[in-house]
Amino acid sequence: MIVVTSVTMGLLAVAAVLCIVRLVRSGSLADRTVALDTLLVIVVCGIATYAARSNSGLFLDVLVVVALLGFTGTALVARFIERRGA
Repeated sequence: MIVVTSVTMGLLAVAAVLCIVRLVRSGSLADRTVALDTLLVIVVCGIATYAARSNSGLFLDVLVVVALLGFTGTALVARFIERRGA
């Protein structure tokens, strides 16, 4: 199990770096929002992987809160973009 979670964490780290590159090099607000939301999903997956590795259910509450905050933030930014017409 440790090997699988280590490989998963490594792949998530690579994906996070690629999202950060997309976030920095992007031109539009919508692209940056998608990159930031994807980065948040990667963080949630990393927390879930760590919870599986440590056999602890304490992180599941954190997962739910982070996912709900991320969804709410993305929905608010999408509504802002829609109203602004960008």
